[in-house]
Amino acid sequence: MPDLSANLAGIKSPNPFWLASAPPTNSGYQVMKAFDAGWGGAVWKTLGVPVVNVSSRYGSINYKGNRMIGLNNIELITDRPLADNLREIEEVKKYFPDHAVIASLMVNTREEWHQIVKDVQNAGADGIELNFGCPHGMCERGMGSAVGQNPVALQTITSWVMEVATIPVIVKLTPNITDITEPARAAVAGGADAISLINTIQSIVGIDLDTLSPYPIVDGQSTNGGYCGPAVKPIALNMLKNCSLDPGVTVPISGIGGIETWQDAVEHILLGANNVQVCTAAMHYGFGIVREMKSGLENFMREKGFEKLDDFVGKSVEKVKTWENLNLKYKVVASIDEKKCIGCQLCYTACEDGAHQAIGLSGTDDNRVPHIIEENCVGCNLCSLVCPVEECITMVRKDDATEHKTWKERLAEGSAPTSFNDQRGGGVGHYIPEPIEALKKRK
Repeated sequence: MPDLSANLAGIKSPNPFWLASAPPTNSGYQVMKAFDAGWGGAVWKTLGVPVVNVSSRYGSINYKGNRMIGLNNIELITDRPLADNLREIEEVKKYFPDHAVIASLMVNTREEWHQIVKDVQNAGADGIELNFGCPHGMCERGMGSAVGQNPVALQTITSWVMEVATIPVIVKLTPNITDITEPARAAVAGGADAISLINTIQSIVGIDLDTLSPYPIVDGQSTNGGYCGPAVKPIALNMLKNCSLDPGVTVPISGIGGIETWQDAVEHILLGANNVQVCTAAMHYGFGIVREMKSGLENFMREKGFEKLDDFVGKSVEKVKTWENLNLKYKVVASIDEKKCIGCQLCYTACEDGAHQAIGLSGTDDNRVPHIIEENCVGCNLCSLVCPVEECITMVRKDDATEHKTWKERLAEGSAPTSFNDQRGGGVGHYIPEPIEALKKRK
């Protein structure tokens, strides 16, 4: 059996699946229930000076019958007394000594940071996560993303924590920034043992068109919240990739953002995450989803021949290149399986209006079947993406795989245009519109 055990900067857990700091980790009861279900670790809902939260707190994006593909929340850190949380952390560790319990923290002054770090260490926490990501409510008080967006402040506060920390410290980063590698490097400079990303994205998910109030509605008003759920996974993966590729980010990474299935988790691990944290999926489907995540990860590792997580952590990072290093000689075109085609013509419409007019229709008016106009097809994939039938449209390689030429190589040899004037005389990239009469004949 593959070994699912994880190690993030010395924090060990029986598997890489942690619950992120959020409502599902608000109490010892929830954390123990999660561990019973199979979660390997949990990051406690952020501790600090207890706040008074609002009602209501969540809004969501629903799309074509899919509920909560994106979740917006305006809930703040814990509203429970610190003493209660500390007592429950100690209790959880007594019953689940091999599971990872991480204390998420957010306070203000150096003295407050020193005291709360000592408190959670005395309670038996395995690690600490510094919440520098919250994009609402706390940032207006000079905490959360207000720190995460200021690398100097982030490095300073991290160094305060490291003055008294005797357990590993993780810095949680905000995605509400131009370049996430800047605060990541600041966390390393401050002495952090690991980083986690991403926290939620500042957002407003919609407006009630009857009351004209944005969601979630609090007595007729609202505020921006933090966006999470499946919809944010592409953003999370890109920022994870950026940190994995940055030579200044030399610490392990906990991946967060849009993880709902074992495949999502594997994608984070392949781009450099040593473990993953899950929130929205647990809020949507309950703690039991971890069973499928664990079995799916096991099967994946077995099929690929991976014995442990380290065998594939970051394995896809080397395949990520800047655009100018991609092979311009690689050529694919679309191919339609007529036996699977249901005649919806979505591919035709998408290509005709939104791409390169590389799909035509043949047959009678009552039974018009799409076909590929190969000389026009640039291999953009759009038709295969909009097709509702699996494997009906596939992309087929057409080059002979013997040539390799990148934009960077063309630039070096002088065959690539470097300015607008290089193209005006009909050179590379010059486009002559096809007469409308020819378009009619082609169709």
